[in-house]
Amino acid sequence: MTMLFLILAFAITITVHEAAHAWMANRLGDPTAKLSGRLSLNPLVHYDPAGTTLLIITAILWYFHKLPFPFGWAKPVQFDPYNLKNPQRDSALISFAGPGANLILAIILSIIRKLSLLPFSPFSFLLDILPVFIVLNISLAIFNLIPIHPLDGGKILVGLLPSKKAHEVDIFLNRFGFIILIALIFPIFGNEPLINTIISPIIKILISILIPGNLII
Repeated sequence: MTMLFLILAFAITITVHEAAHAWMANRLGDPTAKLSGRLSLNPLVHYDPAGTTLLIITAILWYFHKLPFPFGWAKPVQFDPYNLKNPQRDSALISFAGPGANLILAIILSIIRKLSLLPFSPFSFLLDILPVFIVLNISLAIFNLIPIHPLDGGKILVGLLPSKKAHEVDIFLNRFGFIILIALIFPIFGNEPLINTIISPIIKILISILIPGNLII
């Protein structure tokens, strides 16, 4: 039951993330994601046979402390920049929508958790399961905000830079981003992945704010 709940938590978290990308693209004038059925909270439409299966397997290994964290991906949301009024800026907004939605969901769940602590609260049955959802949403959001391709943060960075510099950075990240990501994820330079040093402090701060007095960090 614990493993099924963990998989369900990952499915919901990723679904919200991908649906938010699709919603923002449609909101900014590109219906590509909507027409392909991605503007949906159905987890199956966001399932990627390789990436999502890898995420489930690594989540199980992570749960049993065999990996420092789970990793994988959902089916990428496609959009057509030619349908956007300002392709560079709007691409960044579409990319930010996924992590942003996860952070908003984490805040909403944190509020519900606070309500569940009240006497005779109708949410009391959620008290033990909400922290897992909150931590997953925070972790997914912060991880994806790392400014390298193929993560959302890479596209956000490109969108924030002046046009000429953005083009140069985009070429560099397209060429070396995945290599950099692999170097961050795997403990190449020590016993602990470098990515833990980069994002763990931020994740812990957010967890301490949204789950005060938690025993997770």
